[in-house]
Amino acid sequence: MRGFFGFILGVIVTIAGAYVYDSQSGRIDHGLAATEGQAPMVNWNVVNDDWTNFQTNVRAKTEDLQRTLKRHIG
Repeated sequence: MRGFFGFILGVIVTIAGAYVYDSQSGRIDHGLAATEGQAPMVNWNVVNDDWTNFQTNVRAKTEDLQRTLKRHIG
C-alpha cells in the first residue's frame, strides 16, 4: 500500500513540477512552438481538454451504472 501511495505521490509531484516550471519560466504565457523559442514543456490546453473529456466520460459511465443498478434492484 505504501508503494502505491508513493507512486501516486510521484506522479502528482512530477505534474506539479512541470506546471510550476512552465508558469515560472513564462513558457505558458507565449505558447510558442519549439522552433520559435522556448515552448512549454507540456501543452496545458491539451491536458485540460483531455481532463475535461475524462471527467465527462466518467460521469456518463457512473450515471449508466446507477441506472443499471436501479433497474436490477428495483
